Amino acid sequence: MTKSRKQNHILAFGKNLRQLRKAKGLTMTQLANMCDIEYRQVSDIELGKINTTLATIYLLAEALEISPKDLFDF
Repeated sequence: MTKSRKQNHILAFGKNLRQLRKAKGLTMTQLANMCDIEYRQVSDIELGKINTTLATIYLLAEALEISPKDLFDF
């Protein structure tokens, strides 16, 4: 997979996370606190600046009360 294709997936993941978070009525700070991670990490994931870990994906899904696979539904 080329770098640009990887980046497209990372951006799409972040955009989907933002939509799911907003649908739950949560701010980035609230989601970060629920996951015990930094606000900046949530922001960077949503902006596609970082490629997050599986552990963080599971924390995000648990906090959003969704399946981890729903985060990849983009």
